[in-house]
Amino acid sequence: MDVLLLRFDAPLMSFGGPIVDNHGVIQAYPALSMVCGLLANALGYDHRESIATQRLQERLQYACRQDRPGTRLRDYQTVDLGQTFMNDDLAWTTWGHLEKRKGGTASSGTQIRYRDYWADAIYTVALTLDPADGTPTIDDLAQALRTPARPLFIGRKPCLPAERLLLDHVQVDDLLDPLRDPRWAKETGTFAAWWPTPPGNAVNQRPITDARDWANQIHVGERWIATGKVNVGTKEGEDG
Repeated sequence: MDVLLLRFDAPLMSFGGPIVDNHGVIQAYPALSMVCGLLANALGYDHRESIATQRLQERLQYACRQDRPGTRLRDYQTVDLGQTFMNDDLAWTTWGHLEKRKGGTASSGTQIRYRDYWADAIYTVALTLDPADGTPTIDDLAQALRTPARPLFIGRKPCLPAERLLLDHVQVDDLLDPLRDPRWAKETGTFAAWWPTPPGNAVNQRPITDARDWANQIHVGERWIATGKVNVGTKEGEDG
């Protein structure tokens, strides 16, 4: 199995969960749509390329290890979009292109919202593509992470990584194998982990909805993940 190892290390990270109001909640692990969006951003995809992003998401498989849980932080955000200097419907982005407001109730007046973040957390992610053949290849993803088309962020645009995201490119038998290996860990011990699994194949498993319909910008479908522990550099206990 051809696997990329990513290190999510940033002062702030956002693993967004389901949102029903102006409170942007987070969850304990990165969602499929977040990991896919990060890779699509590195490849230079834009919102018009929803088919390419959808195909990437359908092939993406990953497991993650929580190296340091971090602290939940809540940010209060407010802005008056009715101010004169906020009236322009075009704005420059960090990658040198103009972006236009899409309209709607959130494009004018005073907006108030809350956004949660993980502060001082570290995660390691092992990801692969299934099927392996197709575009992009795993090598394409590795190159895009080394030299991304746009600035990368972990969940939300303020969440800039503290170090390069691509940790290594390895050949392993299972997604959990590199997450147990001390060569790709800052310390040994037992750590929380999440990985994909078929229904009925693990004790601590549950269905989640974290895949995005990229054309309509909504979360749909269902996949199963297992939650447990991985032992790094120790023979004590078993994963699970």
